Amino acid sequence: MQYIIKGGNKLEGEIMASGSKNASLPIIAACILGGKTTTLYNVPNINDTKITLEILEILGCKVVRKNGKIIIDSSNMKKTEIPNELMHKLRSSIILAGALIGRFKKAVFSYPGGCDIGARPIDLHIKTLQKLGINIDEDAGYIICKCDKVVGADLQLDFPSVGATENIMLAAVLAEGETTISNAAMEPEIIDLQNFLNRMGAKVAGAGTNLIKIQGVKNLKNVSYNIMPDRIEVGTLLCMTMITGGHSKILGVNNEDITSITSKLEEAGAKIVTGKNQIEIIAPKKIKSVEIKTYPYPGFPTDMQSVFGAMLTVAKGTSIIVENIFENRFKYLNELKKLGAKVSQEGKVAIIKGTKKLHGVEMNVTDLRGGAAICTAALAANGESKINNIEYILRGYENLDKKLRALNAQIELVR
Repeated sequence: MQYIIKGGNKLEGEIMASGSKNASLPIIAACILGGKTTTLYNVPNINDTKITLEILEILGCKVVRKNGKIIIDSSNMKKTEIPNELMHKLRSSIILAGALIGRFKKAVFSYPGGCDIGARPIDLHIKTLQKLGINIDEDAGYIICKCDKVVGADLQLDFPSVGATENIMLAAVLAEGETTISNAAMEPEIIDLQNFLNRMGAKVAGAGTNLIKIQGVKNLKNVSYNIMPDRIEVGTLLCMTMITGGHSKILGVNNEDITSITSKLEEAGAKIVTGKNQIEIIAPKKIKSVEIKTYPYPGFPTDMQSVFGAMLTVAKGTSIIVENIFENRFKYLNELKKLGAKVSQEGKVAIIKGTKKLHGVEMNVTDLRGGAAICTAALAANGESKINNIEYILRGYENLDKKLRALNAQIELVR
């Protein structure tokens, strides 16, 4: 599949933010824990959530999609092996391990796949799960986790990994005793998972700080829950408006979650107006160069650096981006060069010298956020761009082409 984008139109208008990809996946996994029925609202209709729900159905859950809500009944679920093929499609499927262990005291899975943005070892997941009393063996590429009971423990993460933090939370909710996670990830999506688990009857505190405490409970209950908005989608649409010199408003936004993004946009010359659950951006006549360094939350998100990189190709002066999280996250730079962008890489640093004009070409997507970056640059390029392998983009952005058309972009999805 591909996008065909004719650049040059200013993005203008009003759009609604979708639900968060990065919050939906662990919350869908958590639906396993109670063995009950859960109703979720605002789940984005993207490939990553579709694959996660498909895994749940294979494991024995009944999944009903109806009128913008998803109903998950895990009462008859008995299987504990995550299908190898789907595990390879989706790295985030590792999050199901914690939920399976939490409920069944067993999980079998292979090494996960996903975007090629560098090494993302699951050693941290395995090491911390072992400290909860779980025996872990590897057999012919499969990882087999089992125990008689999950026992609370004091855990110290070597790195504030979002996935490891979430996996521990899921495994420990029904454990005996208390679990503490020191150096926990502090992302808003962790808070959303805590809020969901507590709605089910769990006892989790401290999400949003680097110390999370989980007091094990015996049972969980039926709940309904509304997923938080996707802060990375919001940031992407803001950058897309910015590069086209446009003026747009996004509704359904948690502004406090995106301050690291909006502060850099303002530094680049944007006028940002925030209201209750909404944000408006007015692009400057000329984007200013900025320096960006990615860090775990509340630092600048690694998921946004590629889109900013694309936006800064037309800025005045030279911008610097330092990628501190993933080592292969600059692959998109080679595609931007095809458009006429003056970009280079030195180790974990990208150097972006602003140019006045980009020109439409054919480009290939190699990962989710790099794909969004390519689309961002194509929106500002003269002429037509063809963007191949957009399946990566469809993993994380809901109806991106429809949203962009609603904002006055010329974009077509070709299957």
